[in-house]
Amino acid sequence: MRILFLSTSMGMGGADSQLLSAARELQSRGHEVLIVSLTPLGPMGIEARSAGIPTESLEMRRGFPDPRGLARLVRRVRAWRPDVVHSHMVHANLMARALRLVAPVPALVSTIHNVYEGGRIRMAAYRHTNGLVDHMTIVSQAAYDRFVTEGIVPKEILRVVPNGVDTSRFRNVSPDAGQSVRRSLGLAGEFVWLAVGRFEIAKDYPNMLRAFARARAQHAEAILLLVGRGSLQAETEALVRELGLDAGVRFLGVRGDVAEVMSAADGYVMSSAWEGMPMVLLEAAAAALPIVATRVGGNHEVVREGISGFLVPPSDDQALGSAMLRLGRMSQPERRAMGQQGLEHIRSHYDLGRVAERWESLYREVLARKGLALAPQLPPG
Repeated sequence: MRILFLSTSMGMGGADSQLLSAARELQSRGHEVLIVSLTPLGPMGIEARSAGIPTESLEMRRGFPDPRGLARLVRRVRAWRPDVVHSHMVHANLMARALRLVAPVPALVSTIHNVYEGGRIRMAAYRHTNGLVDHMTIVSQAAYDRFVTEGIVPKEILRVVPNGVDTSRFRNVSPDAGQSVRRSLGLAGEFVWLAVGRFEIAKDYPNMLRAFARARAQHAEAILLLVGRGSLQAETEALVRELGLDAGVRFLGVRGDVAEVMSAADGYVMSSAWEGMPMVLLEAAAAALPIVATRVGGNHEVVREGISGFLVPPSDDQALGSAMLRLGRMSQPERRAMGQQGLEHIRSHYDLGRVAERWESLYREVLARKGLALAPQLPPG
């Protein structure tokens, strides 16, 4: 099967990471995969190329609907002749619908990656062009409920397919990796919190920092490691200084060894104001970390309250700080048992291989519905 993934970006977001993971898995199963990004390639695009996955950019500027990008995409589709075009995120989803008006697309599948993908204009664009897509998927039940209830996408063409995580990536981390990372950061017996993500409004780092300040007032040896970058990093660093947290917060930048950094942490924290199905939360659970997170989007589908972590309301630093303090005061065996529960849940419901099988099944279902059934796919390996 020839599968063209059309992405809004291939930067460093969770949706970009999920698309790359899916592309790798489907390629390993014998499918031909091509990734096309609307915007210039970022870290995930470069990584995709390094992994041997053909990856291209339409070189469109963010926020600028350049018709030349659509023309370039039309030429690429006509030359490559995919069996399936699978678009990801709102801009690519709408571009794929425009593409179908002027180029042959046997099957078009689109994925919504968040509870909120934009304001009234974008949602109206979805409503008025739903007839151009064969099927849509969405990453969490919470997001599904919102899009169906508000009449943005009809339930007949929408189903939940969660993000998947390559659990082997975390299972194969060296037993000494965590201590090695700690030594490199000058850490010894401190309790280490970790957060990975872009410094953007949705992630609500001010909430996290205020919560951490509350927790650290009673748990002075705690350290917070922040991995990532973003447009609000300077503001985040300024708030760290304002709250007097200079000694307790470390900015690690973008890391290529996130699995190893996770193995160095004692707990994971997420303070998002809104989410879809955050990849990094799946990864933290796959790393067997106990988690404290806000109850937004699909977070409650990943973190089971009191079993694999704790959930709190968004924008409530007092509740978040209390939950961090509660987890930080648990014994190491209790935290490990909680992390193991999270890992087992991920293996059962979010393993990348299982999710890839659902994608394959959906592609074949759509093609068969249109009288374009392909020969059965041989099992991988």
